[in-house]
Amino acid sequence: DVQLQASGGGLVQAGGSLRLSCAASGFTFEDYEIGWFRQAPGKEREGVACIIINDDTTYVEDSVKGRFTISSDNAKNTVYLQMNSLKPEDTAVYYCGVGLIQGSCLLGDYGMDYWGKGTLVTVSS
Repeated sequence: DVQLQASGGGLVQAGGSLRLSCAASGFTFEDYEIGWFRQAPGKEREGVACIIINDDTTYVEDSVKGRFTISSDNAKNTVYLQMNSLKPEDTAVYYCGVGLIQGSCLLGDYGMDYWGKGTLVTVSS
């Protein structure tokens, strides 16, 4: 079974940092593409960043560019989202998904096929 588990959320003051982890299982990790998303109450789901595991190509949305970095540790089947210079508007539930076809990161909502439960990030002002 495909399983994705996001962790690492919490409460942080504006300007602080958090690192989120997405632990994946149930598929060949290196063959696919992993995306990070977030959703705040009353708002649409928003793609944050995406990584093509095989060639380490990354994409970061303009809203977080320069502050967030996505990376992978293939030995641990884990994708990370390093979040620096956090702002109150970054407050949301963050979750990860996997795209099973080549080019998923280039699709709307990164073309994710499976989703995991999210982790809450709260940034205080």
